[in-house]
Formats: sequence, C-alpha cells, structure tokens
Amino acid sequence: MPLPKITTPTYELELPSSGKKVKYRPFLVKEEKILILALESQDTKQITNAIKQVLKDCVMTRGVKIEELPTFDIEYLFLNVRGKSVGEAIELVVTCYDDGEGTQVPVTIYTDDVQVQKDPEHTPDIKLDDELVLRMKYPSLEQFVKNNFDFSDESEDNIEKSFDIISSCIEMVYNAEDSWAAADCTKKELKDFVEQLSSKQFKEIEKFFETMPKLSHTINVKNPNTGVNNEVTLEGLTSFFG
Repeated sequence: MPLPKITTPTYELELPSSGKKVKYRPFLVKEEKILILALESQDTKQITNAIKQVLKDCVMTRGVKIEELPTFDIEYLFLNVRGKSVGEAIELVVTCYDDGEGTQVPVTIYTDDVQVQKDPEHTPDIKLDDELVLRMKYPSLEQFVKNNFDFSDESEDNIEKSFDIISSCIEMVYNAEDSWAAADCTKKELKDFVEQLSSKQFKEIEKFFETMPKLSHTINVKNPNTGVNNEVTLEGLTSFFG
C-alpha cells in the first residue's frame, strides 16, 4: 500500500513591481536541498540556476517568468517563500551605535512586516539632453545573485562591474521620432554608449539605482546598556537571513 501524499498549502502575494497577484507554495525538502548544495558550491551560476528552479517550482501562477522579474520582486518573493517554508519569525542580531561600542542586540522580525519601499522620485526615464531619453530596466535574476551571494575576489575592479551593470540595465534610447532598443546592440556598443556620457548624465543613472524600489524594514531597538532607542534599517535580502 503506497504512503499517503502530503497536502502542501498555497499562499498569495502581490508583486511590488506590477501589483500582479501570484500564488506560491513553500519549499519542499528536496528543493531546500538544491539551494543548500548550490550555496555551498559558492558558484554564482549554480546558485542562479538553483534559485530560478526553486522559485519556478514554488510559484503556482502561470506566465510568471522568474528570470525577467526585477531584483526587488525576486527578493520579496524569495523572502516570503522562505518564510512560509522555515518560519515567518526571523531571529537577527543588530548593532546599536549610540554608545560608541557597537552593542549587538538580538531582535525578532516577521516576514509579513517586511515590504518593498518605493521612492516617489524614482523614474526609469532619464533625460540625456533636449531630445534623447534613456529608459532603464531593473537588474535581472543574475544580478540579484551577484548582489546577495557574491563570493568573488574583493579586489575585482568595482568600476568595471558598475559599467557592466549599467549597460545590462539599459532598455532603450529614444526621442520623439526614433528608438534604439538595447536588445539590438552588442555589449560593447552599450558599454561604449555609457562611457560617452557626461558626469551629470551619469549621476542621473546612479540616481535610478539609488532610488529604485528595495526590500527594506526599519525597526526601533533599545540599547540595553544605555536605554537609548536606535533606529535600524535593514535592506536587501541578506539582511533578513537569521
């Protein structure tokens, strides 16, 4: 007689980028094993494939392309799937700096309280001059993995990495009459385009990344040594790993 099948619960959330409702289920043991093995490998390609496969398996709504979701959607989705899988209470240790010592304090937060925060000044369209506008897109799943699970040498050229990220996030350049899609350009053409920008134009692109929606949660923590309340902001997926 075969063993009975275990019923897996399903949940629903709204993707921050679009408001689209997505149904999902928790990790299964076999999927958590895939993630653990990938993380232990410290290979970003393997981690990317593992996260993509696990989220594809856990998302029940058809038509959701994980590899095309913005970074902050992936972080929010991954946090909630993980929360329903291993527990919604996250035990963390944060640091209070009011005493100059950097006192560490244990805290508990809950995944349901963590949301993607949006800056009202954020825009994907950057005006380069009186005619040309640069439209940006959000970083991909691959960039999400690099941001959160980067095991590369710290001496790697950060400037080159920045140019590569910016180039990969260009969607198009357009004016009133024409448009030039990044998909029709080579990586070199996109990088050359970025390098010809002025400092002022480049700062506007930096602003796009600085103000883009992000997984963020602010808590008030009392320093047990001084009794002073400290405001601590947690940002990015790795901040919420207990």
